[in-house]
Amino acid sequence: MDLLVAILMTIAGAATPLLIAALGELVVEKSGVLNLGVEGMMLIGAVTGFAIAVSTGIPALGALGAMIAAALASAIFAFLTLSLMANQVATGLALTIFGTGVSALIGAPFVGITTSTLGPIFPAALANDPIGRLIFGHSPLVYIGLILTFAVWWFLKHSRAGLILRAVGESDSAAHAIGYPVLKVRYLAVLFGGAMAGLAGSYYSLVLTPMWAERLTAGRGWIAIALVVFASWRPGRVLLGAYLFGLVITMELQAKAAGFNMFAPEFLAALPYLATIAVLAVISVAKRGGVAAPACLGKPFRAAA
Repeated sequence: MDLLVAILMTIAGAATPLLIAALGELVVEKSGVLNLGVEGMMLIGAVTGFAIAVSTGIPALGALGAMIAAALASAIFAFLTLSLMANQVATGLALTIFGTGVSALIGAPFVGITTSTLGPIFPAALANDPIGRLIFGHSPLVYIGLILTFAVWWFLKHSRAGLILRAVGESDSAAHAIGYPVLKVRYLAVLFGGAMAGLAGSYYSLVLTPMWAERLTAGRGWIAIALVVFASWRPGRVLLGAYLFGLVITMELQAKAAGFNMFAPEFLAALPYLATIAVLAVISVAKRGGVAAPACLGKPFRAAA
């Protein structure tokens, strides 16, 4: 039972940052914007959160700072792509490169330093037994990820603002014609996606490994982007996909811990990314490239005169 609980908690820990980042990207893409800079924003969030936590001794403040820093980075992307109508794919890739370099620069003085973690919020007495630990022994970000899944689903499905956002993503010209502020909606969506990527990044430096190292997120931002496609732009499926990929990542870690040497360690480390490629390939064949994507995804918007 203890081993099973430990594995399940590891799955939740591996899935949570993917879930949070993917939900943010889902909202961005629902508005008709494709931001491939998730990895860069996660790195900016990770290093900012760690730096603030080390400086103040308050991990929660670090998580908040990570959200703000990544949102500011996403604002640069939004200005270039929405106001200046730069190519969204190229700008997103540039944001990833920018985030990788900036995080390495800011994090250089913090290499080798550890900080306090963003630990469980429930009393320790509730987590004494295995089942209690499975329910009450997680970081607050695990619960935030689950709540966020429901909140994004409700927002997109049942709120007027969510209906406007979906309308902007499906037909920006029609939404503009009836008076909806297309650029404002997309700016807000991109800022939200950036904040979620920053929060997801802070999970790596404040919960999983309370220390800083270059490229700490190890390409997980790309998995988060793939999750949105895997989930057909549906929050519930994002949750399922995140925990599925969390299981793959956990299998890799458990295989290494058990000394499983049938395959090279590099192959085991590549398993999550190989699974990502396989999932996207299957979806592409089955759905002819993903018919569920918002109609205006990646297309620049110019208001009619």
